[in-house]
Amino acid sequence: MILTKSEIELNLFKQQALQWAAMFDVSVCLNSNGFTDPYSKFETLIAVGVKDEIQCRSGNFFEQLAFFRQKHGAWVLGYFTYDLKNETESLTSENPDNLQFPELYFFAPQHILLIKNNTVEVISDEKEAILIAINKQKVKDLTAKKNINIQSRFTRQEYIKTIETIQQHIIRGDIYETNFCQEFYAENAIIDPLLIYTELSKISPSPFSCFFKLYNHNILSASPERFLAKRGNQLISQPIKGTAKRSADPTEDDALKQTLKHHPKEQQENVMIVDLVRNDLTRSAKPGTVKVDELFGIYTFEQVHQMISTILCEKDENISDIEAIKNTFPMGSMTGAPKINAMRLMEKYERTKRGVYSGAVGYFSPDGDFDFNVVIRTLLYNANNQYLSFQVGGAITHSSDPEKEYEECLLKAKAIFEVLGQAKKLLK
Repeated sequence: MILTKSEIELNLFKQQALQWAAMFDVSVCLNSNGFTDPYSKFETLIAVGVKDEIQCRSGNFFEQLAFFRQKHGAWVLGYFTYDLKNETESLTSENPDNLQFPELYFFAPQHILLIKNNTVEVISDEKEAILIAINKQKVKDLTAKKNINIQSRFTRQEYIKTIETIQQHIIRGDIYETNFCQEFYAENAIIDPLLIYTELSKISPSPFSCFFKLYNHNILSASPERFLAKRGNQLISQPIKGTAKRSADPTEDDALKQTLKHHPKEQQENVMIVDLVRNDLTRSAKPGTVKVDELFGIYTFEQVHQMISTILCEKDENISDIEAIKNTFPMGSMTGAPKINAMRLMEKYERTKRGVYSGAVGYFSPDGDFDFNVVIRTLLYNANNQYLSFQVGGAITHSSDPEKEYEECLLKAKAIFEVLGQAKKLLK
């Protein structure tokens, strides 16, 4: 069933559909927020209900997913946590985990809504009943009530001091670049995840936005970054490295963009990760097909300007889709170079298990394509123990200024602080 709606009708329908979806135990909304992308298959995808699911907490994750994907040839959605690195490499994760998400979760949904070009496609055996249920939804007041006290695992000085220690590893040649992350969190936090997600999407609309309800676990993401997509036999990766603040003054804003584009440190960070991604993709590519389609592209979002590069390759027919993901996971932009050394060191210096943060959320589609984001600019919430968490980090190189790296973390978290009513903490 395909319906055509005006833009005003469609905006209301999306709100009603998302509200309806959040009533299910498991639901996902992937939303591009109007960003144009040559690789996107839809503007919004909403998947609800569970026909079948795979939920892993240990061992052989990728093999289990491959079997599950083979079993279900239609839509399959879910996420990989960052800590699947322990399966791809000889690594461990010993840091505290207060969120307790499964390390991998995918499901075959009962109902799918696809929205693109002012049309709504309903894929379900219950089309009429679904549309009636959605149209009955009365959109809630979008002002979320918050009683939250955000804390940090690092003080400003502790974070800065740790960066200086990491730079000693760079001087010694242990690594060239790494992504060092810190957690902000709240205990005894009571929130309405759907309202928080809706506010976050308004404040910080992003092309890889995601609302993911998994029973009592919630992923509320305003991610701007694609990890890996497959279109036909082509693999696409678009790592972000390089961030600049926005300005309300158009002239100053453009100057900030130009400074980012030509900044030697930002280019250095970006090209290191481009080289890492190129290397990762060669493990799945036909020989000689890996290429950089765009280097140092500058893209503007509501909160920040970002430097994004695009790397492409033709997938080797002997490599499965799951193997292609495994060969590039975790993504280069959230690890470092050399990749394994960087991941091992960050386990030592970070104070929280990353879990879903810097993992990937996305889908496999019936035509054999897939698309996964990078889980950044994201709130994670466990409604059982009322634990709320978001992490932020940045690329650390020899030339990094530790003070500026801390400020960049706050800039990246700006929208989340605002949504949680904690904007004043940014001034501390």
